[in-house]
Amino acid sequence: MGLAHWDDVEPHRRVKGEMDATWQRLGEAAGTKGVGVNLLRVAPGKLPTPPHSHGASEEVYYVLEGSGLAWQDGRVHEVRPGDCIIQRAAEHEHTLIAGPEGLEYIVFGTRHPTDFGWLPRSEAVRFGRQWVEGRVDDPWEREAEGLPLAYGEPTERPPNILNIDEVELEEHRGRFVTAPLATKDRSDQAGFHWERLNPGVRGSVPHCHSEEEEIFVMLEGEGTLHLWPSPSFASGTGAQKEEIPIRAGNVVARPPATRVSHWFRAGPNGLTMLIYGTRKPNDMCWYPRSNKIAWRGLGVIGRIEVLEYDDGEPDD
Repeated sequence: MGLAHWDDVEPHRRVKGEMDATWQRLGEAAGTKGVGVNLLRVAPGKLPTPPHSHGASEEVYYVLEGSGLAWQDGRVHEVRPGDCIIQRAAEHEHTLIAGPEGLEYIVFGTRHPTDFGWLPRSEAVRFGRQWVEGRVDDPWEREAEGLPLAYGEPTERPPNILNIDEVELEEHRGRFVTAPLATKDRSDQAGFHWERLNPGVRGSVPHCHSEEEEIFVMLEGEGTLHLWPSPSFASGTGAQKEEIPIRAGNVVARPPATRVSHWFRAGPNGLTMLIYGTRKPNDMCWYPRSNKIAWRGLGVIGRIEVLEYDDGEPDD
């Protein structure tokens, strides 16, 4: 079904030198396919990872609690709850430094089988779980043996770090509001929004994607997730529509090509969520209520006739 709750995901603490953070692999628990999603709690004054960059993967961070500094190419910038940090592939070397009360955030990252990570301080290039020279030990060990990360006073924040208070909210017919954070001018591989549904209302219309993957993280409130199998799929398998209760802390994964549409309805106290979706130019989006298909890369929408289920047998 693609549903998990962060209270049920086992935490793993990783401590090496100046790095000290507890990780929860939300994406794996929810069943994501091409996207990693982790919840991190960084100890006060510590780093979650060494300074690094990715050759192919793009990372999007959203700060939940605490404070700290975003270290980026040798400069630091203050971060606070509601901040979104976008790290495009092969652009900046980066990490985070937790403030005196610690730092809690969610990070989304696109997965690429050919990705490599660059750790500038230890001069390690990591391919998957191995790094150059054929070594299989952990380059973080080398990082932990070095001097602590040096940095100066915080400077003005660059365009890839912004807060939901710094973007114009988009209102959708009085039903819900959206804060667009990772827009096309800020990110290459994925879109990312903060969204609040008013009590009792529906969010986006029922839909499913052929190639794009969507992940939803519930931040506040409660509601229901609705799943609608496409007519031909339902006829062939007996699948039925579902209504699934959700609440703050739930992670919903909607991988591509499920042929099952989804939508959300807020409960009596409203529903606030983070919405992450990959960008795929060859994606097609199906809207079952109107029988429409959107060819996303072409910017074309058409209405189709829904055929009966074909069992593969020839007609008489």
